[in-house]
Amino acid sequence: MTETADWYGPDAATFGDRVAAAREIAGMTQAVLAKRLGVKQSTLRSWEDDVSEPRANRLSMLAGLLNVSMMWLINGEGEGLDNPDIITPHNSDLSEILTEIRGMRIEMQKRAEAMGRLEKRVRKMLEDATYA
Repeated sequence: MTETADWYGPDAATFGDRVAAAREIAGMTQAVLAKRLGVKQSTLRSWEDDVSEPRANRLSMLAGLLNVSMMWLINGEGEGLDNPDIITPHNSDLSEILTEIRGMRIEMQKRAEAMGRLEKRVRKMLEDATYA
């Protein structure tokens, strides 16, 4: 990643990364933002951790409270935050590590979904065997 790279773009950041960054720039804690949105802090945390995503009405409120566009939250395009000034030649290793972590997070999400599908199949097979 270079200084000109889009730090919050779809290839570099997730929905949750953008929510967390915008919340921090706005000077709000998870508890404060959750209260303003009318959701539990655990719900906001799950959005920031990319476990779930808000419905359209909450997404609109979230964008308004964070002073960014809904499209920027969703895919990193549109009115949002400027790239942080932390990427320098001295900490390019940090950029590589962060990119790897984001990739691992996406892979973990995919594996968790696959495991859920397999568990569902096992439960169905066990139910079918019980009633056979």
